[in-house]
Amino acid sequence: MSKLSRRQFAALMAAAAAGTAMAPMGILNARKVLANDYEEENCFPASFRVDGFGPLAPVVPMNTSQLGNVAGVGDLRNVPLLELPTGFQYTAISIRGEVMSDGVLVPGDHDGMAVFPGPKGSRTNILVRNHELSPDEDEAGNKAGSLAPNGRQYDPFQGDAAGFGGGGTSTIVVDYNGNVVRHYISLGGAIRNCAGGPTPWGSWITCEENISTPSNNDQVTKKHGYNFEVPAYATEAVEPVPLVAMGRMNHEAVSVDRSGIVYETEDRGDSCYYKFVPNVVKRGGRVTRPGQLQEGGDLYAMVINKNQTSNCNGATLPTGIFQGTEVVDTRGLGRGAAASMLPFLGQPLQVSWVKLEDVSPAEDTLRFEAQSKGATVFWRGEGAWEFNGLHYWVNSGAGDAAEGQVMCYDPKTETVTLIVESTDQNLLDGPDNITVAPDGVIYLCEDGSGGNPGDPNFSQYIVGINGAGGLFQFAKNNLDTSEFAGACFSDDGKFLYVNSQGVGITYVIWRTDGRAISLGDNNED
Repeated sequence: MSKLSRRQFAALMAAAAAGTAMAPMGILNARKVLANDYEEENCFPASFRVDGFGPLAPVVPMNTSQLGNVAGVGDLRNVPLLELPTGFQYTAISIRGEVMSDGVLVPGDHDGMAVFPGPKGSRTNILVRNHELSPDEDEAGNKAGSLAPNGRQYDPFQGDAAGFGGGGTSTIVVDYNGNVVRHYISLGGAIRNCAGGPTPWGSWITCEENISTPSNNDQVTKKHGYNFEVPAYATEAVEPVPLVAMGRMNHEAVSVDRSGIVYETEDRGDSCYYKFVPNVVKRGGRVTRPGQLQEGGDLYAMVINKNQTSNCNGATLPTGIFQGTEVVDTRGLGRGAAASMLPFLGQPLQVSWVKLEDVSPAEDTLRFEAQSKGATVFWRGEGAWEFNGLHYWVNSGAGDAAEGQVMCYDPKTETVTLIVESTDQNLLDGPDNITVAPDGVIYLCEDGSGGNPGDPNFSQYIVGINGAGGLFQFAKNNLDTSEFAGACFSDDGKFLYVNSQGVGITYVIWRTDGRAISLGDNNED
């Protein structure tokens, strides 16, 4: 940490939190105060570590007696699957290969996820979870994937993948003790459902990170590269309807505002950031129920206006030529940009939007149309989350150190702000999925490459960002080197749900004393 005392640091946090619910966008002033003390030679700070909830230690899951025969792994009883701070416990549930309530085996490659409150009085929460699977991917001997038992498959697939389920979603009803009440397939026949995002009207938008067509993939019968909506309270596989107007691309995640406008990320090295305005909103209304997004709308791409200079050192925004057009290039020196974005850390930048016409192109060219119209380029847009009207997203592997950035868009001011850029892989290594806790603290799921995965020192963490931009480790994958994904908090903040993709495990994490997981409770004078 910096030279500030704990008392001074806590005071900064408290002052910032008073007006912003600890949302990092609103407390960058605290980080700038730290900057002068932490890195005097710059007007922006390097990444730095703070204590968070305290040191991590191995913890055995509460339901360890149930883990005697995990598909592809074997006996995991009495194995500490996670490392957590003191005072936390967890269960490991809905594991790849288990038989679900609908008779289907739990598909593998658990990825993005969201949580919704269960029916009043049920003492349950409902998880809708992605599976990042290809049509005939073998997961511990199971090629069926997200096979919908009621036959509602988007793509039945063909050739050597005929009859398999591919990617999709499963839904888990979980009680307040971290146990499964019921789990089942809720969408099948998609490909590589990576992340997505929850809606205010009680559904999950799942995103295909794949742009296969019958002309380039002999396993598929339909075009892929779309988003699909899954109502959280559906009790079986839904009818998959591609949300074509939201664009065909290598989708990653979405965040949704209260009106129903959807913001989308794209997992490409030259990706863009998109906004979908539903027809319901264009008519002056709001999206209030599942299915209304199918009525279509308009798609736009973000343009960071070029004629802006750094409040830090007067630097100009880095630009590059894409599709014959000069556009702002935020990717950082580690990814080939002409200049660094670090001088703009914490500075709101004015943006505009360009409308896209060919939203479902035959090839993977949506971003090319956007760039030809001036859209800004980002390195691998990944996880996204809405909180208090602000839209956060991750650019995995971006930045001067190629270790990742976090951006925040404010639709009220039409500005976007770089709020975090990792300068050290030991602090933040390739963030992917993102969520925000009810207390406003951001949590990132690492999917990094900091070292050789065969190296025993290589690890993946859930990393938090405190009110001053300091980074802390909240959880470590103690089983293998696979990524965390799908982190999300219950409405009351008492439960953190997260996936580990390798073995395919969903974890339910909560405090032993039953309090909400709030970083403010851990500040000390």
